[in-house]
Amino acid sequence: MLNLLWGAMMLIGILYGAVTGRLSEVTDAALSCAKEAVALCITMSGIVAMWMGIMQIARSSGLIDKMTEKMQPLLHFLFPKIPKEHPAMEYISANVIANFLGLGWAATPAGLRAMKALSELNVENSRASTDMCTFLVINISSIQLIPVNIIAYRSQYGSVNPTAIVAPAILATTVSTLAAIVFCKIMAGKSA
Repeated sequence: MLNLLWGAMMLIGILYGAVTGRLSEVTDAALSCAKEAVALCITMSGIVAMWMGIMQIARSSGLIDKMTEKMQPLLHFLFPKIPKEHPAMEYISANVIANFLGLGWAATPAGLRAMKALSELNVENSRASTDMCTFLVINISSIQLIPVNIIAYRSQYGSVNPTAIVAPAILATTVSTLAAIVFCKIMAGKSA
């Protein structure tokens, strides 16, 4: 569906440029944006590589295990059906920690592993379990202490104060995560 939407928007833009006689401007903008996209990808890949390395160091040093242990009461509240020693708890914890630190891209591998581990626990293979849905909603809403990616984008595009986003991001993500938790608990109660 998104492919159709993006394709339609691009086609409309090209047709509009052709009809208004500004096709050269459309071409210049497409080339300029492509160059900018490549530069941004190179910049962000460095940031992602650094934070993925830090997450791997945290995992190897046992820091993720210690943080997972400290998070057990919260994780058990959110995911009461998952056994404490199940690998899904470690993956969920790593995902939550990475998201909390604003490392959404570094959180992705742990999130994929968590979802795979949750699917192994799912008795109803044709339908997502409550824990899978809860994890997805919590992952999407995720509280962020430091929105690293947004700060990097703002810095890349010349913001005078790229970290000005920190306080609003903490507030917005806290509200969204609390709303997500309430929603998940209400829906879990209805399905029980």
